[in-house]
This record gives sequence, C-alpha cells and structure tokens, in this order.
Amino acid sequence: MAKDKATKKVFDFQLLRRLFHYVRPYRLFFYSSLALAILMAFIAPVRPYLIQLTVNKAIMPTLAVPIWLQKILFLQGGSSVFQFITNITIFQIIFLLIESIIRFAFSFITSWLGQNVVKDLRVAVYEKIMSLNLSQFDKTPIGTLTTRTINDIESINDIFSDGLIPIVADMLTIIITLITMIYMNWKVALVSLLPFPILIVATYYFKESVNASFIKVRNAVAALNAFVQEHITGMHIVQAFAAEDREFEKFNNINIEHRDANIKAIFAYSVFFPVVELVLALSTGLLVWWVADNRLDAGLLVAFILYLNQIFRPLRVIADKFNVLQMGMIAAERVFKVMDNEDVLPPYVDRLPLTEGQNADSGQRLTVNDNKIKGTIDFQNVWFAYIVEQFVLRNISFSVNAGETVALVGHTGSGKTSIISLLNRLYHIQQGEIKVDGINIEAYPIGKLRSSIGVVLQDVFLFSGSVMDNITLRNPLVSRESVIEAAKMIGMHDFIMQLPDGYDYNVMERGSTLSLGQRQLISFVRALLYNPSILIMDEATSSIDTESEMLIQRAIDTLITGRTSIVIAHRLSTIRKANKIIVLDKGEIKEIGNHEQLLALGGFYSKLYEMQFDKAKGVLSGQP
Repeated sequence: MAKDKATKKVFDFQLLRRLFHYVRPYRLFFYSSLALAILMAFIAPVRPYLIQLTVNKAIMPTLAVPIWLQKILFLQGGSSVFQFITNITIFQIIFLLIESIIRFAFSFITSWLGQNVVKDLRVAVYEKIMSLNLSQFDKTPIGTLTTRTINDIESINDIFSDGLIPIVADMLTIIITLITMIYMNWKVALVSLLPFPILIVATYYFKESVNASFIKVRNAVAALNAFVQEHITGMHIVQAFAAEDREFEKFNNINIEHRDANIKAIFAYSVFFPVVELVLALSTGLLVWWVADNRLDAGLLVAFILYLNQIFRPLRVIADKFNVLQMGMIAAERVFKVMDNEDVLPPYVDRLPLTEGQNADSGQRLTVNDNKIKGTIDFQNVWFAYIVEQFVLRNISFSVNAGETVALVGHTGSGKTSIISLLNRLYHIQQGEIKVDGINIEAYPIGKLRSSIGVVLQDVFLFSGSVMDNITLRNPLVSRESVIEAAKMIGMHDFIMQLPDGYDYNVMERGSTLSLGQRQLISFVRALLYNPSILIMDEATSSIDTESEMLIQRAIDTLITGRTSIVIAHRLSTIRKANKIIVLDKGEIKEIGNHEQLLALGGFYSKLYEMQFDKAKGVLSGQP
C-alpha cells in the first residue's frame, strides 16, 4: 500500500521556511534556544568526567589532578583526597544547579516560542477563514476547518517545543558525547558501541510505524470533529426522526478507527522501549567485560556508563520527537492549504475594468467617497453558479430606484436568496455586473457595502450571549441607549423587556431558549440598528405567529419609507404594496411589474397567486 504523501514532507524546506516566517518576530528567542542547545551539548560530558576523576582519586590517592581543575577547585598541590573529593562534590552540585537552570531556560524558551508562533498563525488562519468566499463553507465541513484552526495549529507548536529544536539539542549532545568517548579511549568506545547499529535499525522501524499510525489518528480526529459538530448542531433532526441508533453506529465506527490507530502506536512504543533497554544493557555488559579484561581504571568504567546513558537516553525519545516534528509538518501543510485558498472576496478592486465609452481618466477607481449609500441597485446580465457551469442565475437584469420596495417571488430554488447573497458580496458572480448607486459593488470596501445593507433571514442565527450582545454583535461602539431607541422605534422594546433580564437575557447557543419568531424579532432590531440604506427580508415573516407578524408588518411599513427594500416571501399577500415584483423561475426572470399589472398579465405570478388563494380557501373551508 502506498504511503501517505504527507510523510514525504518532513524535509520540505520550503514549507519549513514559510513556517519560520512566523518565527521572525521572535528570532531573538529562537537564536537563544539554539545557543542553549549548543551549550547543553558541550557541558553534557563534564559531569561524567568529574565523576571519573573522583572515583580514580579515591582509589589512587597519588593520582595527579590537572592543573586547570586544581585552580577551579581552589586546591593546592598537596591537597588531601578528602579535600579533593569535598571540593569537587561542591563544584558538581553548583554545576548541576547551573545545568538545571540552563535546561529550564531552554525548555521554557522553546515552549514560549511555540505558543507565540501558534498564536500568530491561528490569528492569520482565522482571518483567512473570515475572508473566504461563502462557497467554501458550503463545500468544507465546519469540523474540518475547526480541526485546522485548533488541533493542527497546536501540532505546529510541537515543532518548536518537542520537535525541531529539541532534536537539534539531542543530536548535538550525542555527537559531543561520542567525540568525548573516542577522545578518552577509542577502543573502549568502539567496543561499548558495537550493538549501536541494532538501535539505529529499531529506531527507523519505530519511527515509520508510529508515523503511519499518527497520520491515521489525525485523519480520524478530523473525521470525529466534523461528525460531532454536524450532529450536535442537527441533534433535533436526529432525535425527531429517531435516528439515534444509526448515527451512533456511524460515530462508533469512526471512533473505532481512532482507537485502532492509537493502539498501533502504543504497540510500537511497547516494543521499542524494551529494545532500547536491551541494547543499552548489552553495551554496558560489553563495556564492563572489556574494562575488566584489560584492567582499566574504575573511573573510566563509571564515566563510560554515564556516557552511554547520555547517548541512549536521547535516542529513547528522538524517534518520538522526529514523529512529532513530522506530524507538525503535516499539520503545517494542511494549515497552509487553508492559507493558500484563493477563493476569497477581495476587500475591493484596485481598478475596475473600463466600460464602453470610458477613458482611463474617467474609469471608476478604488476610492469610494464616505457619503451614505442612497440605495439604487442595478443587476446587469448577471450569471452565477455555486458549482462551475451549473448556473442558478441566468442573465439576471433589473433596476431598483432608491427608496423603492421590490419583491422577489418564485418557487423554491428559483434563485431569490442567491440574488440577495450576491448583493451582499457573499459570493462572486461569473458574468455580468452588480451596481449600487451606479458603482460596481466590487469597488466598495466590503465593510462599507455590508454595513449599508440590513438583512433579516428566514433562518436566524444567534450567538451564545445576551440579547444585547446579539443585537450589537459585541460592537463596543454601539451604545445601549441606541439599541433601546431602535427597539422602541419599531415597537419591540416591550417584547424584549418581557424576557427574563430583558436585554441581558442569555439566549444560549444558536438562541435555543427563544422561539423562532422571537429570534426573528431580535434579528430585525439587529438589522435596523445601523440604519441601513438597503433593507433585505428573506422570508422574514414566514415562521412567525400572527401577533408577531402584525408587529413586524407595522415596523416594516414605517421603516421602508425612504429606504430601498428587497422582500422575499412565499405569501404573496405580504408584498402587494411593493413598487415592483420580480418573478423568478429556474434562475431566470419571467415577469416584472406591480401586483395589479402581473395579475392582469395572467402569467407566472397570476398562477402562483391563484394557487395560494385556492389553498387558503381550502384551509378555511376544511378541505384538503
């Protein structure tokens, strides 16, 4: 079976270089961690050497002590053995404390560096996700994007805290220790390291086995996140259709894959660590045999045992750290795929294409003045598809004057909601042009355009938090007084005050403590708080009781005056007052006119109206 292509990305230096772009602001700490890694490698052989001298001096009191060490230990030429051992023990305690401080600093700096890189990268990824074309969220499971933003980025932290820099430190320690052993006695070093190739082979197979398991674990985690997020969100559907058992079985299968992948990794660890201990015991046995057979000093034996532990201790974990590095690089590759997604809506266009008859000096430029948008809307030969070449809007052209109320009518799937989504620049059109106040909407900064358009959708989304938070969307520039004033202006203040805690009432996640009608009333205040020039209502009264609908209708009658309004409604009785009605069918405009004109025409609108009128008569008379 072919290996996951991601396993080949460990030494993708281009990816690593890109990742280190986020290290640049903290390069002083990065260089400090490298300097500490080098320092730890060079001081690692010191204590075994001091222990060797201590043992040899205790056995052979006449043993000469190097002059440089005498100066460090404040010893005289004829110092006693007791004095030597006392001074060298005190020195080793001090040296051990210094070494511990250096290791603490190294561990803290690498972890601090990783956390700051993760913080900056997570902000960049979230900012990227916020700028993606809405179609990306139609195609990508939310759980997958959650995994990229949280789990995968957290794995990138391991590159610094447990991966790249610690591997460098361990490798340097091993190399310096090997050089020291060879310098002290190359024959003893060679004999004691004879089993070393066994460990190299075992490390390689361990790394490959664990890496394959970790890739499966990562994929299973992404699948679990996507599944759980989707099904918790849609739990009311699962329970309403008694599908708990079937959905639980699906979840259980994904969870089993996650468990099996982890168990394979655990098995590899269970085999590898005993192999390391076995090889270390074999090396120690060879060392003892050689030293005893050649009658070498005991201090050398003790020092070499400590040196072997300094080599084998990092090797116990270096394969694991290498896997951590590898998984971090795989996670980085996945995260950068999100960052490289070009399906975004630019904040604005640097310079719009010239239309016929324009010259270079008169062409529309990026700068749009700060005057309030009046609300004139023009759709000119607009073609749009969610999926390439599968157009849901075909050659849509219509105009709306500032202050007019326009209704969009048609069967489900006719393209009504797509039109208002395009006006808000939630999607990018394939052909044609959309203008507001005679300026292409792509010339407006998105913030300016969208803040001028108030939207009340059929499916209202509320965030966990208070009523006030959901109306203001936690905008600190919006005062409580302005919210209350807006609510009073459209007659909804009394309704909100009837809730427990009024404006401070916690609506919980997705507004679960409110009815659908109550959520729509709150969204109505939210849409109108900023006094938008254009008001969009997508089935705004479709799921509201009669009393609430009357409240909203009175608000609508008051607020659409002097404001461009686009109304989508299946109930045609709600749009009789519209200045213009646009009838859509299968993504095309079939008729345009007011209520009386379209009825007299006897076309699509007339048939829709008659169908609803007959249905209403049947309901009132008790007929099916």
